[in-house]
Amino acid sequence: MRRVVITGCGTLNPLGKNVAETHAAMRTGDCAIGPLTCRDVDRLSVRIGAELQDYEPEKHFARNSLSLLDRFTQIALIAARQAMAQAELALDEAAVLRSGVVLGTAGGGNTTVDDNYRTVYEDGKNRVHPFVVPRLMHNAATSHVAMEFGLKGPSFTVSTACASSNHAMGQAFHLIRHGSADVMLTGGSEAMLCFGGIKAWEGLRVMSRDTCRPFSRDRSGMVQGEGGAVFVFEELEHARARGAAILAEVAGFGMSSDAGDIVMPDLDGPVRAMRAALTDAGLDAAQVGYVNAHGTGTAANDRVEAQALGVVLGDHLRNVPVSSTKSMHGHLIGGTSAVELLACLLAIQHDVIAPTVNFTEADAEMALDVVPNTAREARVDVAMSNAFAFGGLNAVLIVKRFA
Repeated sequence: MRRVVITGCGTLNPLGKNVAETHAAMRTGDCAIGPLTCRDVDRLSVRIGAELQDYEPEKHFARNSLSLLDRFTQIALIAARQAMAQAELALDEAAVLRSGVVLGTAGGGNTTVDDNYRTVYEDGKNRVHPFVVPRLMHNAATSHVAMEFGLKGPSFTVSTACASSNHAMGQAFHLIRHGSADVMLTGGSEAMLCFGGIKAWEGLRVMSRDTCRPFSRDRSGMVQGEGGAVFVFEELEHARARGAAILAEVAGFGMSSDAGDIVMPDLDGPVRAMRAALTDAGLDAAQVGYVNAHGTGTAANDRVEAQALGVVLGDHLRNVPVSSTKSMHGHLIGGTSAVELLACLLAIQHDVIAPTVNFTEADAEMALDVVPNTAREARVDVAMSNAFAFGGLNAVLIVKRFA
């Protein structure tokens, strides 16, 4: 099987407008959670979130093209442009046929849906913009990224709730590993911080009203964010032949289904997904040096994930830092595990482990080193990134230092 490496990455998320800003924020333990500014916020009971800061679409896109681009697509395009620029990737007519795009999103064009519901139901209009469907469809970001860079290989969108980006990156990884492609742009994006999106999540009663405190005894729920990240995955010899700088190696991917409850997490599913990823990577549990946890800040998720990590890592768990960066950038739903992979790259490339901020007190039920509040310097050769979604769909990605 062919080896797969990462040669570029880009992001737009609440912590930063690019990877450098995001890594700097993770180093200093910044928290981007604050008051929401969306329309009709006074009608919401949850009024906090992690919004993009100082984002002006017109600085990135021609005004006439914005009519085709929902916010989640804009995020993906900006991140993809950064990733391609870093990779310094130039593809000829033959290469584009073996280069594709796999992106994850849970909700697709939520802001487009919200705006047009208002147009029809609140404003009483009988017509909507002719591009509503191309804006809201889940594959919009994938299609626009493919068109921007002329990528004509395998391209599709994955939608598995909060595990969407990990599932997408896992599929991109296997497409290259097994010879169906040489280059894939992959990751995910989400933009659900509109009135309808937040109101829907309120109904689940899993949202915090103050902040996100994963694994803390006084955790009170998750906090939504918006954003995403895109990576260039490339077959190793393809990257070497053009002299590309290699950021890390994608080592393994595992997935499973709980086949249990639509919202409550299960212990067995996450355990099997983590073990499958380790097996796929040809690694032992004792080789894991850092875990970026799913760590939503809800009572049930954090407890079950801690138990699952104990089963998979055993006694080695006491030596493994386990942090949740959702405490800083919020839960980006379908885009979250893409941004969380940046924390894994921070550890592997720069020997810095991002912290779990807002942490106040350890929970006796969870014996984890959560890297509380302050980033830590440590060498990490293998990092595991967990994503466990509503519907019991689990996806785990493992990256390692390239050697």
